Amino acid sequence: MILSPTPFIMRYSVTLFFLFTLCLTSLNAQDENTTDSPYFNVFCNDTSGVSFFLHSTAVEATVSGVIANVIVEQTYFNAGDSTVDATYVFPMSTNAAIYAMQMELDNRLIKAEIRRKDEAQEIFNNADSAGLTATLLEQERPNVFQMSLANIGAGDTLKIRMVYTELLVPDRGVYQFVFPSIVGPRFTVNNEPWVGQVSQGSIPLSETPLNIDLKINGGMSVSAECISHEAPFVQDGNTAEASLATNPGNDFIVNYTLDDNEIKTGMLLFEGAEENFFLSMIQPANPDLPFESPKREYVFIMDISGSMSGQPLEVSKALITDLLYNLDTDDKFNIIFFSYNPQLLAPNSIPATSDNIDLAVQMIEQASAGGGTLVLPALQTALNMEVEEEYSRIFAILTDGYVAVEKEAFDLIRENLNEANFFAFGIGDSVNRYIIEGIAYVGEGEPFVVSQGIDPGEVAETFKSYIERPTLNNIEVAFDGIDAYDIEPYAIPDVFAERPIVVYGKYIGEPEGTITIQGDLADGTVSSSLSFADYTEGINENIALKYLWARKRIKLMSDYGIASNETDTISIEEEITQLGLKYSLVTAYTSFVAVDSNSVTASSGGTDDEDTGGGIVETEEPSEYSNGGIIRLIDNIIHSYESLVVQLEERTNYDFERLYLQITGLDGKVYARHELRPGDLKDLIRIQTNTGASGMYFITLVSGNEILDTKKFFVKN
Repeated sequence: MILSPTPFIMRYSVTLFFLFTLCLTSLNAQDENTTDSPYFNVFCNDTSGVSFFLHSTAVEATVSGVIANVIVEQTYFNAGDSTVDATYVFPMSTNAAIYAMQMELDNRLIKAEIRRKDEAQEIFNNADSAGLTATLLEQERPNVFQMSLANIGAGDTLKIRMVYTELLVPDRGVYQFVFPSIVGPRFTVNNEPWVGQVSQGSIPLSETPLNIDLKINGGMSVSAECISHEAPFVQDGNTAEASLATNPGNDFIVNYTLDDNEIKTGMLLFEGAEENFFLSMIQPANPDLPFESPKREYVFIMDISGSMSGQPLEVSKALITDLLYNLDTDDKFNIIFFSYNPQLLAPNSIPATSDNIDLAVQMIEQASAGGGTLVLPALQTALNMEVEEEYSRIFAILTDGYVAVEKEAFDLIRENLNEANFFAFGIGDSVNRYIIEGIAYVGEGEPFVVSQGIDPGEVAETFKSYIERPTLNNIEVAFDGIDAYDIEPYAIPDVFAERPIVVYGKYIGEPEGTITIQGDLADGTVSSSLSFADYTEGINENIALKYLWARKRIKLMSDYGIASNETDTISIEEEITQLGLKYSLVTAYTSFVAVDSNSVTASSGGTDDEDTGGGIVETEEPSEYSNGGIIRLIDNIIHSYESLVVQLEERTNYDFERLYLQITGLDGKVYARHELRPGDLKDLIRIQTNTGASGMYFITLVSGNEILDTKKFFVKN
């Protein structure tokens, strides 16, 4: 699609216009403000008979106190005449820890395995080349994931189930559960593969069913409200339930409170087989101390790119107008409008007089949306402004965040932390929360999301109250009487909002002793303590803690580039990889992959005496995900023989003249074949693997040309 340059863009130089033209391949129809299926692609050699689409998405979410556990089921259907591959990009919460995935095809359940990203990609590619149905779940951003599908046959229905957990932290006593349903169109100049348009043979995601079931178990009196959709709650004392049948588009947002806005501080514990975890949420006392507010300089950075057209721009105008009229008379301010080329209200900040504010509001009202979202030049322009001595500088960024330079923005802010505090306002119903929350986190400010149904005036008042109240700073965490380690976060930033401080960690021995949070507030010091021994009830029910702890550590390192321990001897990338593998989490460097081995064909080609080297064979325990139940994998590591040990179920209808076991790779190559005899049913059967290379393989029981059972196993050198 080619967009006509607006008069505003025509004022650019020829060089900038040429850059604008080059960027159009990645613009993704921003000026039309469309979010209809922006990232669903179908691939097929025979394009004439393609009809493949996401049939539906079902979400089953259960919130227990402050922890949400969510099952997402995506159902795909191939209504065409050809086998297809497809990719589907979809959002998740920025705090989601995805720890399980499985696929279902023809009533067979195949459990996905977590692997290093390049290894998972190789397994998926090999399965695709061999004609096997496979799925691959990758992280493109902490809140954006890509599902790749291979070899979905004509008439096939494929279901993918993912499970994630996240912690819900209250703000002023209000908890919020968010399920984002669509990834807004991203502006990128880097031509990232996942930022692509809809391809052949699919229907818009906005026309597919999205069904959400949410149950909140508060543990005390709970009151809930859906602020994004018409989804009334049925409330019964300590529980609240709601169901919604809709289509992807706006984020599903639910606010809930416990016991009249009481913030549920406390601790959760989990005793694992190898590690013990804790999670504490402490709301320090907030005494009413006198505080003299310093002079402040506000720099408002306003997104007027094409994706902000319509309601988002109008909301942004209303919000920034309210913010301006809330300024004190001794404050200063400036406004930077940005799409391609940043434009300033004034070269440097001006006094917050009535005349200056009226002039700024007039300019705001005349602003129109168009062009791409070049946020980095806008931030740099703000940082290049002359510093106002004796003024506390605050940057307030208003945007939908539809960009693909999140980490670059975080790095720029982190390098200039001594210049200002950064507050971010996400404007719209499906904003990029990753960049909104990240700007505020690394910029030691606060994030706000102004979606439909939220009064911009109330948000402006909240922002003003955060700025005017003294922050809790110099926060320290102390443990007494307990051996705690691997504490996250490594350092706690200043606190503006009325929300508890969350500390994760591990401990050794019995849950005894205390954790104390202390910080400076205006002219005083405040502290609060929790005793571990008071929270041992239900200690074995909190298995989600290990995933939440790992996700928190990954979040700080991967999402924001903040190392937990500067003395680590391994790279951040390798540490994240090891965390993903250990705790079965999708990260930037680990992915889930699942392959359906049922389509492995019985073919000859391998010989018993073929020797291509060996390895360590790691098998999967028999489970409900295995097809059939004839083959039982016995041993998973045999160093001396480098062989696989199996046992067969005894049956009377075996045709031993045509019965054999064979080991096959993802590429269809047969590495070993073992003819079976009646006596094999009573003994363990040892088969030389002969595989040599690491990877996924299959052992298949074959009678003639009929596959009776298949199990997968893994070889590691």
